[in-house]
Amino acid sequence: MPQTEYIVKARARSGRLVESKLKAVSEAEALSRIRQQGMTPIAVETANTGLNKEIRFGKGKVKLKDLAIFSRQFATMLSSGLPILRCLAILADQTESVRLRDLLVEIRDQVEKGESLSESLSRHKEFPPIMVSMVRAGEVGGFLDTTMMQIAESLEADVRLRGKIKAALTYPIAVAVIAVLITTGMLIFIVPVFAGLFASFGGELPLPTRILVTASDIIKNPAFFVPVLVIIIGGSMWYRRKKNSPAVRRVVDPLKFRIPVFGNLFQKVALARFTRNFATLLHAGVPILSALDIVGDTSGNVVISQAVVAVKESVRQGTGIAKPLKEHTVFPEMVVQMIAVGEDTGALDTMLRKIADFYDQEVEATTEQLMALIEPIMIMVLGGVVGGMIIAMYMPIFKIFDLIKK
Repeated sequence: MPQTEYIVKARARSGRLVESKLKAVSEAEALSRIRQQGMTPIAVETANTGLNKEIRFGKGKVKLKDLAIFSRQFATMLSSGLPILRCLAILADQTESVRLRDLLVEIRDQVEKGESLSESLSRHKEFPPIMVSMVRAGEVGGFLDTTMMQIAESLEADVRLRGKIKAALTYPIAVAVIAVLITTGMLIFIVPVFAGLFASFGGELPLPTRILVTASDIIKNPAFFVPVLVIIIGGSMWYRRKKNSPAVRRVVDPLKFRIPVFGNLFQKVALARFTRNFATLLHAGVPILSALDIVGDTSGNVVISQAVVAVKESVRQGTGIAKPLKEHTVFPEMVVQMIAVGEDTGALDTMLRKIADFYDQEVEATTEQLMALIEPIMIMVLGGVVGGMIIAMYMPIFKIFDLIKK
């Protein structure tokens, strides 16, 4: 039977007034589900439709930070003894993400019909494979609350890592954009004025000035400007759609580690994410081969994914993890040796966690160094570009007096 979305106002046991949105076949079913959560229904009404329906632009996106908050709150509620269905209902009501709220409502309905939580999460691509696998392991082992807390810690660490990367990249990107805008503005609006002034006096312009005037003529020419703009916009849109495709990643990901200055940072970030996810899965009780399948996809770099493929084959043959990692330069000798020690001592998850913590600190230190280094360099580059253009424009002025005397 088709389901309708209802808004039910109810009073919780604490006396707090709660407004819940849920899908049900009838009002009676909606009220019954609210009572099952331990709340007293006060009013029920059909959710707004037609012109009064909530307007949304797209489906929205579930951010990694939203998942981290959800996991930690879910773990806290489970450890307090609340049933899963009630936890999902409460979290759906209080989450700020519209998309996550809709997902939690669907997941709650699926769990209520008899599906496991991990099976319901796997239906939605917004929940990463590492999260689904850990929830499945927690359900089987009977320690879902502990597993959700581990998921929260892992996601929060990933959020911090991404924040550090954004902090390192924001300044140079902003300065580069400003430099391009200033240069383009000067070529379009300022240089032509000076070019007309120089032409009125006659004589030959200095080479830097001629180059600047030629660049201004090219930029102002629609036959050049329009195709370039179309190529830039079209290339950006194509890359956004295809950046996660295997063909593009096989080309782009290896180049990330070779970028001057930032390549070392990208490598440390990839190693930190790989070792942390691997440690979290092993600690949750996920089988090692299944864990390798997941961390290969969630590492964020195809270079590490290819190394994981070799590791899986080695594990199947009983050789271990450390040996095949030596053949891949992305893994430093220190990482290989620590993993070997972890295998020998039976504490691989602990050793992987220590490696992740080490590279988290390395990323933070590298980011601070880059920020200290990039700021003066970018200022010098921006000053050099603008200053060079100004000098090129003013060089002919020194010859104007000679031309006037003649």
